[in-house]
Amino acid sequence: MRFGFHISIAGGLSKVPQRAKAKGCEAIQLFSRNPRGWKYGPLPEEEVEKFRSGISQEGIEPVIVHMPYLPNLATSRSDFYRRSLDSLCADLHRADLLGAKYLVMHVGSSLEGERASAIKRLAQGINEAFQVVKNEVILLLENTAGAGTELGDRFESFQLIFEEVSQLERVGVCLDTAHLFEAGYDLSSAQGLGTTLQEFDRLVGLRKLCLLHLNDSKTPCGSKSDRHWHIGEGEIGLEGFRRIVNHPLLKDLPGIMETPRKSDADDLRNMEVIRGLVERDDH
Repeated sequence: MRFGFHISIAGGLSKVPQRAKAKGCEAIQLFSRNPRGWKYGPLPEEEVEKFRSGISQEGIEPVIVHMPYLPNLATSRSDFYRRSLDSLCADLHRADLLGAKYLVMHVGSSLEGERASAIKRLAQGINEAFQVVKNEVILLLENTAGAGTELGDRFESFQLIFEEVSQLERVGVCLDTAHLFEAGYDLSSAQGLGTTLQEFDRLVGLRKLCLLHLNDSKTPCGSKSDRHWHIGEGEIGLEGFRRIVNHPLLKDLPGIMETPRKSDADDLRNMEVIRGLVERDDH
């Protein structure tokens, strides 16, 4: 498994490769713009060049771009839907400019609408975006903890979405371990992990699983409360993560940590812990 973190772009994209190297990243995730706003400017050509050169020099791959938090293609509000669609199109383009393999998007919420209709709107938005932006970036839908009207907490949601997506080769799934656990998939036991992967394969297909967000959970299984915690210090636990990072169906995936951080020391500690769980194959 290639481990990494979500890296800040504060001060410019050109600073990302060195920040990633300092934390021992083999893969990275980043926002290409302010994650809590709608406005953005063009990516500076010189910054993009330095970013791509640095990433290549450090041997970091894959690069993953995460969409901002505001867009919601599942909404029934036409103005909000249009704005969300424009945002997805922009980020597909920006991810391509940065040489990113994947773009992660939250599935969204039905809000005041009905879930089945919300899922159809989401798929429609993805289809529209793919018609506008034609590149090789793969859009990954991220699962949720299932709070309120959030979609994507159950694997059935992904099954229904993918049934409506016309260019299936351009979509995949990012599974967040904390969200999975909080949605009721017990990753803390060997049996729970095995059952979870079997169910995902039956409903979605393991070929669609492209990325893991490796986060422990501060809240119990099924809590539907999204609280990331340090690796091995939460409810999933150290042995839970040992099984996850060494599982034959998961060990070749990239794993991005979005664990809490007050300083770089937190990231360095989490990296040391997760790497210490990897069992080396000496045969």
